[in-house]
Amino acid sequence: MNRQKKSSIRQNTSPTLKAAWEALNQQIITCTACDRLTAYCGQVAAQKRRAYKDQSYWGKPVPNFGDLQARLLIVGLAPGAHGANRTGRMFTGDRSGDWLYRALAKAGFSNQATSATLEDGLQLTDCAITNTCHCAPPQNKPLTAEIEKCRPWLARTLTIIPATVILALGGLAWGQILKFAEAEGWRSGRRPRFGHAEIVQLTSERTLIGSYHPSQQNTFTGRLTEEMFDGVFTKINGILEKEQRP
Repeated sequence: MNRQKKSSIRQNTSPTLKAAWEALNQQIITCTACDRLTAYCGQVAAQKRRAYKDQSYWGKPVPNFGDLQARLLIVGLAPGAHGANRTGRMFTGDRSGDWLYRALAKAGFSNQATSATLEDGLQLTDCAITNTCHCAPPQNKPLTAEIEKCRPWLARTLTIIPATVILALGGLAWGQILKFAEAEGWRSGRRPRFGHAEIVQLTSERTLIGSYHPSQQNTFTGRLTEEMFDGVFTKINGILEKEQRP
């Protein structure tokens, strides 16, 4: 499905939805629930990486990003210390983001294939992006307690965004989405195992699909190839196209 078709099926965003989204993002940005993460984000922002020494770092929780009426919601792990923690936008300023936005542009969800700064003109159509953890963690590994403290933000995002397809980037995001689905009564029984391109029907109107995270660990080793990643978005577009058929 190309970007023009995606744009044509969207309706005007209601003031109530926009207000809820903006309030959620503001609460995320000002959150200081995790002392370790608050300190780490600030420390990285103060010390900076040499390549970015002349830039001002965001240095705080990174808000959700994208189309409020998205039918695709992407759930990642956490901001990169010198990526989103620097730029203030999900998956922006690092190699994981290079992979993600390139794939989104090819699939018709983004108006451009790169994401560098908050002022670069990037717009998502029919797609929104969030994380299981909104603060950059040391060694890219949030603690279990930190993930749990961030889980209410994910729950509210899943409630606000009317996504019919939820893409989990990695096993941790997969597990958190299934926890929410179980709490909402969407499904019960044995929890499906995470796998690349695995699909789970959460409800008659919501589908969960998994993908290996486009981290350097996965892309450099070949565990995730560009063809594999693009294939996931081909599946997603197939699901969304079926939804539009009479």
